[in-house]
Amino acid sequence: MAEPLAKAPPAPKPCLPSTDSSQSRTTSPILGARHGPSARGTMNRSSARKTVLVVDDEVLIRMAISTYLRDRGYKVIEATNADEALTVLEHLDVKVDIVFSDIDMPGSMDGFELSTWIRRNRPGPDVILAGTVKRALNAAEELCKKDTLAKPYEPQAVLSRIKHLMARRAVPKRD
Repeated sequence: MAEPLAKAPPAPKPCLPSTDSSQSRTTSPILGARHGPSARGTMNRSSARKTVLVVDDEVLIRMAISTYLRDRGYKVIEATNADEALTVLEHLDVKVDIVFSDIDMPGSMDGFELSTWIRRNRPGPDVILAGTVKRALNAAEELCKKDTLAKPYEPQAVLSRIKHLMARRAVPKRD
Protein backbone atom coordinates (compact mmCIF):
# COMPACT_ATOMS: atom_id res chain seq x y z
CA MET A 1 0.00 0.00 0.00
CA ALA A 2 1.27 3.45 -0.88
CA GLU A 3 2.10 5.92 1.86
CA PRO A 4 -0.24 8.91 2.23
CA LEU A 5 0.94 12.13 0.62
CA ALA A 6 2.38 14.74 2.95
CA LYS A 7 0.40 17.93 3.41
CA ALA A 8 1.62 20.81 1.30
CA PRO A 9 3.22 23.59 3.35
CA PRO A 10 1.19 26.79 3.71
CA ALA A 11 1.79 29.45 1.08
CA PRO A 12 4.59 31.83 2.08
CA LYS A 13 3.59 35.33 3.12
CA PRO A 14 5.32 38.31 1.54
CA CYS A 15 7.84 39.82 3.89
CA LEU A 16 11.40 40.98 4.12
CA PRO A 17 14.37 38.76 3.49
CA SER A 18 16.09 37.40 6.55
CA THR A 19 19.63 36.22 7.03
CA ASP A 20 20.28 32.52 7.45
CA SER A 21 23.40 32.78 9.62
CA SER A 22 24.24 29.10 9.29
CA GLN A 23 25.14 29.56 5.62
CA SER A 24 25.64 33.35 5.37
CA ARG A 25 23.18 33.64 2.53
CA THR A 26 19.86 35.40 2.39
CA THR A 27 16.53 33.61 2.46
CA SER A 28 13.36 35.19 1.15
CA PRO A 29 10.12 34.15 2.81
CA ILE A 30 8.36 35.47 -0.30
CA LEU A 31 9.55 32.51 -2.35
CA GLY A 32 11.48 30.48 0.19
CA ALA A 33 14.47 30.66 -2.13
CA ARG A 34 18.07 31.29 -1.21
CA HIS A 35 19.72 34.40 -2.56
CA GLY A 36 23.38 35.10 -3.17
CA PRO A 37 26.15 33.85 -5.40
CA SER A 38 25.73 30.24 -6.41
CA ALA A 39 28.56 27.74 -6.34
CA ARG A 40 29.00 28.14 -10.09
CA GLY A 41 28.66 31.93 -10.01
CA THR A 42 31.43 34.37 -10.70
CA MET A 43 31.81 37.27 -8.30
CA ASN A 44 33.36 40.48 -9.53
CA ARG A 45 34.00 43.85 -7.93
CA SER A 46 31.10 45.63 -9.61
CA SER A 47 28.58 43.08 -8.33
CA ALA A 48 30.06 42.33 -4.90
CA ARG A 49 27.32 42.89 -2.30
CA LYS A 50 25.16 44.89 -4.72
CA THR A 51 21.47 44.18 -4.29
CA VAL A 52 18.95 43.98 -7.12
CA LEU A 53 15.23 43.84 -6.39
CA VAL A 54 13.61 41.88 -9.25
CA VAL A 55 9.88 42.54 -9.60
CA ASP A 56 7.92 40.39 -12.06
CA ASP A 57 4.68 38.45 -11.74
CA GLU A 58 5.80 35.85 -14.29
CA VAL A 59 7.60 33.33 -12.11
CA LEU A 60 9.68 31.70 -14.86
CA ILE A 61 10.96 35.05 -16.13
CA ARG A 62 11.66 36.28 -12.58
CA MET A 63 13.47 33.08 -11.62
CA ALA A 64 15.56 33.01 -14.79
CA ILE A 65 16.86 36.58 -14.48
CA SER A 66 17.30 36.23 -10.71
CA THR A 67 19.38 33.08 -11.12
CA TYR A 68 21.42 34.72 -13.85
CA LEU A 69 22.19 37.75 -11.66
CA ARG A 70 22.99 35.58 -8.61
CA ASP A 71 25.39 33.53 -10.72
CA ARG A 72 27.19 36.80 -11.47
CA GLY A 73 27.57 37.73 -7.81
CA TYR A 74 24.56 39.96 -7.14
CA LYS A 75 22.35 39.61 -4.11
CA VAL A 76 18.81 39.31 -5.46
CA ILE A 77 15.51 39.90 -3.71
CA GLU A 78 12.45 38.73 -5.61
CA ALA A 79 8.95 40.21 -5.56
CA THR A 80 5.92 39.03 -7.53
CA ASN A 81 4.40 42.51 -7.83
CA ALA A 82 4.80 46.13 -6.77
CA ASP A 83 3.02 45.51 -3.47
CA GLU A 84 5.66 42.97 -2.42
CA ALA A 85 8.40 45.30 -3.69
CA LEU A 86 7.01 48.09 -1.49
CA THR A 87 7.16 45.74 1.51
CA VAL A 88 10.89 45.49 0.93
CA LEU A 89 11.47 49.14 -0.03
CA GLU A 90 9.55 50.58 2.92
CA HIS A 91 12.20 49.12 5.25
CA LEU A 92 15.06 51.56 4.88
CA ASP A 93 17.47 49.17 6.59
CA VAL A 94 17.23 46.83 3.58
CA LYS A 95 19.80 48.00 1.05
CA VAL A 96 18.57 48.00 -2.55
CA ASP A 97 20.86 49.36 -5.28
CA ILE A 98 18.79 48.57 -8.38
CA VAL A 99 15.10 47.79 -8.90
CA PHE A 100 14.50 45.76 -12.07
CA SER A 101 10.75 45.70 -12.64
CA ASP A 102 8.22 44.54 -15.17
CA ILE A 103 5.89 47.31 -16.31
CA ASP A 104 2.65 45.37 -16.67
CA MET A 105 1.76 43.34 -13.57
CA PRO A 106 -1.21 42.80 -11.29
CA GLY A 107 -1.62 44.51 -7.94
CA SER A 108 -2.30 47.99 -6.69
CA MET A 109 0.30 49.56 -9.00
CA ASP A 110 2.21 48.81 -12.18
CA GLY A 111 5.92 49.32 -12.87
CA PHE A 112 5.45 52.99 -13.74
CA GLU A 113 3.73 53.72 -10.45
CA LEU A 114 6.35 51.70 -8.57
CA SER A 115 9.11 53.72 -10.24
CA THR A 116 7.36 56.98 -9.33
CA TRP A 117 6.94 55.82 -5.71
CA ILE A 118 10.64 54.95 -5.51
CA ARG A 119 11.69 58.37 -6.85
CA ARG A 120 9.49 60.14 -4.29
CA ASN A 121 9.92 57.93 -1.23
CA ARG A 122 13.15 55.95 -1.53
CA PRO A 123 15.82 57.98 -3.28
CA GLY A 124 18.90 55.95 -4.02
CA PRO A 125 17.94 52.86 -5.99
CA ASP A 126 18.10 53.16 -9.75
CA VAL A 127 15.15 51.67 -11.62
CA ILE A 128 15.15 49.62 -14.81
CA LEU A 129 11.72 48.92 -16.29
CA ALA A 130 11.07 46.10 -18.76
CA GLY A 131 8.03 45.91 -21.00
CA THR A 132 6.68 44.73 -24.32
CA VAL A 133 4.58 47.65 -25.50
CA LYS A 134 6.30 50.48 -27.38
CA ARG A 135 4.08 53.14 -25.71
CA ALA A 136 4.94 51.70 -22.31
CA LEU A 137 8.66 51.79 -23.11
CA ASN A 138 8.46 55.42 -24.18
CA ALA A 139 6.77 56.36 -20.89
CA ALA A 140 9.29 54.24 -18.98
CA GLU A 141 12.19 56.07 -20.61
CA GLU A 142 10.86 59.34 -19.20
CA LEU A 143 10.61 57.85 -15.70
CA CYS A 144 13.88 55.93 -15.75
CA LYS A 145 16.19 58.23 -17.69
CA LYS A 146 16.42 55.85 -20.68
CA ASP A 147 17.05 52.79 -18.49
CA THR A 148 14.44 50.53 -20.08
CA LEU A 149 14.51 47.15 -21.79
CA ALA A 150 12.04 45.64 -24.21
CA LYS A 151 10.72 42.16 -23.44
CA PRO A 152 11.80 39.59 -24.22
CA TYR A 153 15.23 40.66 -23.04
CA GLU A 154 18.53 38.86 -22.97
CA PRO A 155 19.99 38.32 -19.48
CA GLN A 156 23.28 39.82 -20.69
CA ALA A 157 21.44 43.05 -21.56
CA VAL A 158 20.07 43.26 -18.00
CA LEU A 159 23.52 42.63 -16.56
CA SER A 160 25.00 45.29 -18.84
CA ARG A 161 22.42 47.88 -17.69
CA ILE A 162 23.04 47.05 -14.03
CA LYS A 163 26.81 47.38 -14.47
CA HIS A 164 26.33 50.70 -16.29
CA LEU A 165 24.15 52.09 -13.49
CA MET A 166 26.56 50.91 -10.80
CA ALA A 167 29.52 52.46 -12.66
CA ARG A 168 27.60 55.72 -12.99
CA ARG A 169 27.05 55.72 -9.21
CA ALA A 170 30.76 55.22 -8.57
CA VAL A 171 31.67 58.44 -10.40
CA PRO A 172 31.62 61.42 -8.00
CA LYS A 173 28.98 64.02 -8.87
CA ARG A 174 30.12 67.54 -9.67
CA ASP A 175 28.41 70.39 -7.86
